[in-house]
Amino acid sequence: MKDKIYIINGPNLNKLGIREPDKYGTLKLQEIEKICENKCDELNLSCKFFQSNFEGEIVNKIHNAIDENIKAIIINAAAYTHTSIAILDALKMFTGIIIEVHITNIHSREEFRHHSFISKVAQGIIAGFGKESYLMAIDYLYKLINKKV
Repeated sequence: MKDKIYIINGPNLNKLGIREPDKYGTLKLQEIEKICENKCDELNLSCKFFQSNFEGEIVNKIHNAIDENIKAIIINAAAYTHTSIAILDALKMFTGIIIEVHITNIHSREEFRHHSFISKVAQGIIAGFGKESYLMAIDYLYKLINKKV
């Protein structure tokens, strides 16, 4: 039986490919999801993807992860990373592994992006490697799930 993970993306990530391609690259979210799905298949993980521009929908998806006994969450909460106590509170209830991911290096950008509420509950943070941030998170989750770290 495959371990199940969620990959959750926040606001404006549905516009990858046209959103500041100099910072975020030219791949669309669906293309990144396909790359992640292939990586998960390779590692015998089952992944579900979710993207929303609405904070409450992200909170609900985290609640679903609790109810569905999901093993881990990779989350790129985008701008909500820096503002959402509601997402933090939902993640505090999740007992699985949490990896915070960002396509860009949030610490080399505007100062308001340097603070993350999510990092308080994440086992790890990966930022600044484009689509590779997601793949690095999947690799590390696999190791954590299988106690290889």
